[in-house]
Amino acid sequence: MAQASLVTRDISKIAEPTGNVYESLAIVGKRARQISAEIKEELSNKLAEFASSVDNLEEIFENREQIEISRFYERMPKPSTTATEEFLDNKVMFRKPEEEQEI
Repeated sequence: MAQASLVTRDISKIAEPTGNVYESLAIVGKRARQISAEIKEELSNKLAEFASSVDNLEEIFENREQIEISRFYERMPKPSTTATEEFLDNKVMFRKPEEEQEI
């Protein structure tokens, strides 16, 4: 699991897999958006279990389970941090379409 706090990164290590820091950051950004979408869908599905057709004020304030689920997701590392860790650990697969056309 990725670290939740900020970490200073060596730009040369980020650029190494692609040879270009901007390409590497574009890949990390795309992966971070994928992770974010997955987390959002997972959270929405879990919170949908608590949805009721009639909400009264007492139920909203007393639902500790829902609050704990939300807090768990708030404490998770940011998608960009997770994506960067995956990229640096060679866990992200990427390809360059322009290189594939030349072959």
